[in-house]
Order: sequence, then structure tokens, then C-alpha cells
Amino acid sequence: MAVWLKWTVGMVLGLSLLAALALWLFLRGSLAKLDGEHALGGLQAAVSVTRDALGVPTVRGANRLDIAQATGYLHAQERFFQMDLLRRVAAGELAGLVGAAALDTDRAHRLHRFRARAEQALASLSEADRSLLQRYSAGVNQGLHDLRSRPFEYGLLASQPKPWQPADSLLVVWAMYFDLQGNLPKRELARGWLQAHSTPEQLAFLLPEGSALDVPLDAEALPPATVPLPMQGPDWFGQPAAAIRPGNAARSSVGSNNWALDGTRSQHGGAILANDMHLGLRLPHIWYRADLIYPQADGSTARITGVTLPGAPLVVVGSNGRVAWGFTNSYGDYLDLIELEADPTNPRRFRSAAGWELAREYRETLSVKGEAAQSFLVRESSHGPIRQIGERWYALRWVAHDAGAVNLELARLEQAGDLAAAQAVANRAGIPAQNMLAADASGQIGWTIAGPLPARDASLASSFPYRAGSLPAWQGLRAPDDYPRWNQPADGQLSTANSRQLAGTEYRKLGDGGADPGARARQIRDALRGLTRADERAVHAIGLDSRALFLQGWRARALRTLDEAAVQGRPLRAEFRRLLRDSWQGEASVDSVGYRLARGYLYALYAQVFGGLDAQLNQLEAGADYDLANPRWPLVLAQLLDARPSGWLRGRDWRALELAAIDSVIAELTQGGRPLAAATWGERNTARIAHPFAKLLPPLARWLSAPADAMPGDEHMPRVSGPSFGQSQRMVVSPGREAQGILSMPGGQSGHPLSPYFLAGHAAWVRGEPTPFLPGPSRHTLTLLPN
Repeated sequence: MAVWLKWTVGMVLGLSLLAALALWLFLRGSLAKLDGEHALGGLQAAVSVTRDALGVPTVRGANRLDIAQATGYLHAQERFFQMDLLRRVAAGELAGLVGAAALDTDRAHRLHRFRARAEQALASLSEADRSLLQRYSAGVNQGLHDLRSRPFEYGLLASQPKPWQPADSLLVVWAMYFDLQGNLPKRELARGWLQAHSTPEQLAFLLPEGSALDVPLDAEALPPATVPLPMQGPDWFGQPAAAIRPGNAARSSVGSNNWALDGTRSQHGGAILANDMHLGLRLPHIWYRADLIYPQADGSTARITGVTLPGAPLVVVGSNGRVAWGFTNSYGDYLDLIELEADPTNPRRFRSAAGWELAREYRETLSVKGEAAQSFLVRESSHGPIRQIGERWYALRWVAHDAGAVNLELARLEQAGDLAAAQAVANRAGIPAQNMLAADASGQIGWTIAGPLPARDASLASSFPYRAGSLPAWQGLRAPDDYPRWNQPADGQLSTANSRQLAGTEYRKLGDGGADPGARARQIRDALRGLTRADERAVHAIGLDSRALFLQGWRARALRTLDEAAVQGRPLRAEFRRLLRDSWQGEASVDSVGYRLARGYLYALYAQVFGGLDAQLNQLEAGADYDLANPRWPLVLAQLLDARPSGWLRGRDWRALELAAIDSVIAELTQGGRPLAAATWGERNTARIAHPFAKLLPPLARWLSAPADAMPGDEHMPRVSGPSFGQSQRMVVSPGREAQGILSMPGGQSGHPLSPYFLAGHAAWVRGEPTPFLPGPSRHTLTLLPN
């Protein structure tokens, strides 16, 4: 028996070691090639790929098509699973890879039939652009083939990766439409509900078109609001949700800053551009840094440096040596919901203001891993895909459906020689609409919109669902020469931060799609005004500003509420007041308790006042809430608290409401007997940046996650930071002075946990340390040879 037990234990240990070795060898087999010579069929000449200490590649080739093919090769070797998820998200094909849990997402996205639209868009591209995608796809598939084993994610899913197609690169752009404009239907529905359950006077107050904090480019500020506060509130107002969680608005997810100084404001006489795009943070990171070098027809050498999006052969933001450009999301009104009347006798027949029509029907097949495929019926009217919400039917009129919504025009930025040329490219680009700031080597700076705009002037009415019998006044997209621009400002500076960009009539070309209140934009503008003869490091420092200017007023309001009567016999309230007063450093620092309490108080007030409303909006559409309907809600709430109108709180008292908010924060932060003094901002704002498989495979989570760093920063300040949301890159560059530029990002170049580049550079990003814009000295050299 003893011998038998020894043999059994030995065999189990041996098999376990063999399994571990096999797993390790499998994982090693999907690592990217870093050195040597490898054949890449289709190349016209050899391409050199050198990587620096962070894994950032410099790709040198004889022509742009070879560069595209080599870029595809690199993307596939280090990020193919990420690319696959992007195309599947856009096309509504996730369940075929991960199973039935993704079916709801697939149904929501398949409604738009973006794969069919991608094939149509591909056919309409110029021959040169199709060639670029074809060569990129060839590089992707060769890069995937040259891995010794399939990417590790497919091994764990027991799946095989599917080859890349040219149309898939267009789907990657449509995936960004979902990311950047996907909440517009929920916003419209929430606003429509408010319109139906409020008087016109109440609605005008609850859904303001601007903010006192806005700093539009064409004015010092917006004209003062003249909307009076109605004496009576809506019936639904002030009814808290059954379960109030002060952390319910934990999202810090509004995104992106860019700012620029012209040549008169810099130390060296060149324009300086800064950009940090705010997105969800995960591993692998969304961006892939690259430095692309190739000769041009005029004998000069093109060098384009910045970040690429795996799945596409383009540099998204960066510099070509003559022009630098960066983006922030434009929260414009780019979608309409049009209510339709359904014919009860014919499921295909619907009526709009244009009359009755038969909807086109498409029978879509949803593949489901491990299960039988499901059939999904899509109906489309002349106004867009049709969707039933509650008892009503709507057509979705979205710019993402228009011809030209996705194209490769952004590639022309590589050749742009000055500001005017870059803006002309931006106005033709097929990407989700972005605020583009650009700077050129002559010292000029300017703003415009990159991406499609509806051919209409938006009004307040266009941000609500169109009732049955009415139609939006737009067909097609706005002509590129009719885009708004703002160039060469008199004070030599520009900045955008998702707030209202313009004060004048040109803003109607964009409309309000959920613009930020403006506190962040104002803080950036004022910080820029404090710079004289600035260099790149001074401009970079603005993006690390975590001063809590916006929250100071809410802290003061909480302290006024916590008077002696409020804390009498309430030791936790007294402790709350002490910490709010003494542990306040004026910024969202990781060790600040005061900041966390002030922020918690603001959002607990939101829950007290708008929690019941959100519960009703969620019944209409999951995820719809007042925050989406009006991101400027803190200013509405402040005005109500200052006026304390009795007609808005039925059976409740404003002071009691404020104290209830404070008590709910205390209850949440002292659960389990925890001392309130332990509730630091860093404890709440701890990084959760991980690979999607970290949750699926808890034993491997340590190797699939970034360190759980406490992060300074928050929303409503330049350093936007949440546990899994924040500055997806920090870039500062002056065209022609790229060697002095700065570029950092979370995560690393590789999506493989065994790669030395899985988290390379991440620690510097966490600390806010500037890292060079251009790649450093070469550590590895890979040569791709034509057959």
C-alpha cells in the first residue's frame, strides 16, 4: 500500500508538472517574434522593425503599403484577440466566441447590420484605400500564422481564431461608434420621458442647454442663463430610490482633454499640442504605439509617430513632423429616435410623417458557442433600423448608418503639411465625431470637428424622440466645407474637454449630445493662461492637475449643513464634519478623506433627489438615467438647494434631505465597523485594470492584471481617473520637435502576460512621469523579407 501510494502521488505530481509545462509551452508559443528574419509574402521590399525598451516599434519600409502590411503583422502578433473582440462587438458576433452570455449585446448591435455596411463601405473606397486594407489584412493573417501556437485566449476558450478581412478594419471603427456615441438612444429616451412628465417651464430648468462653467472657444463664457426656477416641481421629483447607494455615480467616464499653445506662447517659438483621450482602461490597452517611416514620391521621408488602434493601419493621434493632431469626443446630437406607428395587421408596415411604408426585413443568424445558432429578425425603415421600446416603435436615425460614416480619410493626415490641410482631412474623415485640435510647424493652432455631422442645425427639440407624425429635418451628412472651425485665437491658446465648444450659432451644427458641465474645460483654460514661454513639460503638467476646484463648493455646502444642531448627539456626523474640514487638501489625492466625503455627499444628494427618477427611467431602458439626460445636473441641484423651493419637495424638507445624504455616506463607508477616517480617496479610486480573462480565471488574475495602485484624480478636473477609466494616453508634442515630445499610456504594447512588454511603461503612467514621444534605442530588430 505504501509503495502504491508513493507511485500514485508521484504520478499525480508528474502529470501536474507535465500539464503545467505544456501550458507554459503553449503560452510561450503565442509570444510575438522580436528578432530575426521572416518572410512576409506580398512585400515589395524588406521592412525593418526595431523595438525599444518599452516595445515601441519603429517600422521602416520602402513604401506605405509595405508599412501597412508590417503594421498588420505586429498588431496580430501582439493584439489579435483585442482586434477580434472589436470586430465582433461592432458586428454583433461575440456569442460565437464566448457563448450565450453575449447574446443580448449581439442582438443590440446586430440591429445595425454593420458587417453588411462594412462590405458596402469597402466597395465604395478608392482603389488605393482598398489596397491599404488588403495589405494590412495580409499582414495580420501572416502574423497570426507565424505564431507557434494560437493566441492564448483562444486556447483557453477552446476556439480557433478566424482570419482577418479588409472589411473587419472598418468594423473596428464602428466599434468606436458604440463606445463613443452608444449612449445617445438612452439619453434621448430619458429626455423624452422627462418631456412627457414635466411642464415646459420645468423641462427648460431641468435640461439646460449650457452651463455657467462653460468656456466656449468663441466667447469668454456663455451668455447668462435666463431660465427661471419654477415654483412647482414635477410630481416625480424628490422621490428617492428604494435602495440608495451614494457611490451609484462612481463613473468618472466622461472623456478627453486636448489643449494647444501657438508659437507666440511657447519657449521655442513652435506650437505645442497636448492630448489625453479618456477611455475604459483594460489589458491589453486599446492603443498600440508606433513610429512609421517611409519615403515619399517627392524624395522626402515621411515619419508618423503616435498611437494606432489595433485592427486599423492608421496612426489615430500623433505627429507627422509638420502637423500634430489630437482628439476629444464631441458630445453632439448625432442620433434621432423617430416614433413610428405600427400597422396591427401587417408586422412589416409602419407609418412616419412621410407616410406608410413596408420595412425591409433581414434574417440574421447569431452564432452561439456550444449551442445552436439563433435567428434574429432586423427591420429597417427608410429612416433607419426599427426597434420596439416598451409599447412604442422607433426608427434609429444615426450618423453611423450613413454612407461616409466610416472611411480611410484619416490616413491623409500623414501627408498634411499645415493646419488648413489637416482640417480639410478632418472634415472628410469617417470616424465618430471628434474635437480635433491641430498644430503645425509654423506655429498655428486650430479647432474643428473630425467625423460626420448631420446635415441640419440642431435645436433643443432634436434632442428628444420625434413623436409619431414628425420627422427630423436632416437627410445625409453635412458638406465638409460647412464645418465649424476656430483658428488662430487672439490669446494664443485653445482647449476642449467635452463641454460646449461654441457659444454662437455655429454650435447648432453640432447640438448637445450630453456635453460636460465645463468645470474641467475651465480649469484647463485657466491653467493655460498661467503659462508664459512654456515648454513641453509645462504643458504636460496641466494634464496631471487633480485640484478639486469643482467640489470646493459642495464641501462648503456640507459643512454649512453640519452645524451644531446637526451633530448634537451624532458622533459620526461630528466625525464626518471634522474629516471634511481637516482632511481636505484641495485635490483628489489618494490620502484625502475629505475629498471622498465631499464627493460622496454630492452623489448621495443625487440619489436622494433623482434616485426615484432613475428607477423609472431604468424600467424604460436599462442604463437610462438623469445623469445621461443632463450631465449638468450638479448645477441644477445647486440652484435648487440655494432656492429651497417648497413646491419641489412634497412632504420632505431640504435640510432633512441634505442630512439624509450625509447619513447615507456615513452608513456606506462605515460598514462592518470601519472607521470613517480610513475612507481615503485612494481606497475608493484603486486601479482595476485587467485582461478580460482575469475574472474568468481567478488563479491567473495576478498575472493578467496591472497593480492595484491608488490613483489620484477624478472627474471634473484635468486628471480624470477612475478604477478602470481614465487618460488612455498622455501626449505632448510640437511639430518638428518630436524629440522633445512626451507620450505615455497605461498597460503596455503587448497583450501577452509573458511578454516583457505586457506592462512596460505602465508604472511611469501611474506616477505621471513624462516618457519620450519618439522610441528609444533599439533593443530588438525584426526584419520582414519579401518572398
